[in-house]
Amino acid sequence: MPKAILTLNAGSSSIKFALYEMAMAAPARLVSRGQIEGIGSAPHFIARDPDGTLLTEQRWPASAGLQHEALLTPLLDWITSHLGAESLVAVGHRIVHGGDAYARPVRLSVGVMADLAKLTPLAPLHQPHNLAAARAVARLRPDLPQVACFDTAFHHGMTPTATRLALPRKYAAEGVRRYGFHGLSYEYIAARLREQAPALAAGRVIAAHLGNGASLCAMRDGRSVDTTMGFTALDGLVMGTRCGNLDPGAVLYLQQVHKLSAAAVEHMLYHDSGLLGISGISNDMRTLLASSDVHAQEAIDLFVFRIVREIGALTSSLGGLDGLVFSAGIGEHAAPIRAAVCTRLAWLGVECDAAANAGGAALISTPHSRVQVRVVATDEEAMIAAHTMQTLYPASTPSPEAQPVHPGHAVRSFAAGDMP
Repeated sequence: MPKAILTLNAGSSSIKFALYEMAMAAPARLVSRGQIEGIGSAPHFIARDPDGTLLTEQRWPASAGLQHEALLTPLLDWITSHLGAESLVAVGHRIVHGGDAYARPVRLSVGVMADLAKLTPLAPLHQPHNLAAARAVARLRPDLPQVACFDTAFHHGMTPTATRLALPRKYAAEGVRRYGFHGLSYEYIAARLREQAPALAAGRVIAAHLGNGASLCAMRDGRSVDTTMGFTALDGLVMGTRCGNLDPGAVLYLQQVHKLSAAAVEHMLYHDSGLLGISGISNDMRTLLASSDVHAQEAIDLFVFRIVREIGALTSSLGGLDGLVFSAGIGEHAAPIRAAVCTRLAWLGVECDAAANAGGAALISTPHSRVQVRVVATDEEAMIAAHTMQTLYPASTPSPEAQPVHPGHAVRSFAAGDMP
């Protein structure tokens, strides 16, 4: 009977999952992926094979009131019926924040869970739901090993200067510093570049993870040097519903003049801002690109402007730029956004091949471009599976960095599922 690893990426209203068949001394093979959406309202469970063929689907009425644990039960039961009772040997979780202490994946325990729960104020939108899924699995399958894989871990090699905030030193002792996020995605992109363009991978590259959550990462030789997200996943680029980089004085103004509570400000910055707040229409880039509304165009213009401005800053951190990589929902699928970014980067020597860009090619820069521009479809679940195998079976599993990465992908929307 094949042995399998389940990867979970749990949010407030959905759980994305993928199932991988283990193979010692080789990368895990994707068996299926899917999601449980509508948690707390009208849940919908769906799983597909790597080619997109429907494997199973189940719906519940809104009156059922089902939460994470109740909905993980049918998922685990389906895995048992699909692969066999003894097939599932581990669960790997995407945990957004690992803080100062967790620089690599770790097997979950009561003590580790307690440590990670203390980081909830640093990632209030994600950490509680990531941990809720792990607790639910622990109750449902107490003997099943679980591994935490951290979105912050990839950035642990950044210098103290790149992580420091200009606040009184006493707060740094509490962990108030820049961390960076989307690390699992950037780690996957770095691995794919080593396969596809090893000379570029060894150079100075900026990866753009552009989705509902969006950030940039400056990499040298496949390692993080600087990134746009900082203390929280609010920082940096304009995102679907998040503001990105913001003058702290604007928060003081909202509290002092408009008398908004801290909770009200938090909700605004996380849920009502970004593309949605500027356009007043949607946080979905597809909707904005199709709209003739002037506010939709203003949101798109600011999204592109901030990407280009931050690429300039990260180029400074790298001391130059050899490559630019677009990834995640918008980065992989929105050719007009890629074209607009490249046009504004002509001063860096970026030349976009319009036909290659529109046709969905992997290499979209011209032969004369001083900066190579690529599109790499990210796969955080593949990294979680690789890290889970390496954590539990280190002697017989190559490190995730050394593994060729299985490229199977489900089609992603522009805005969905790219949190943080």
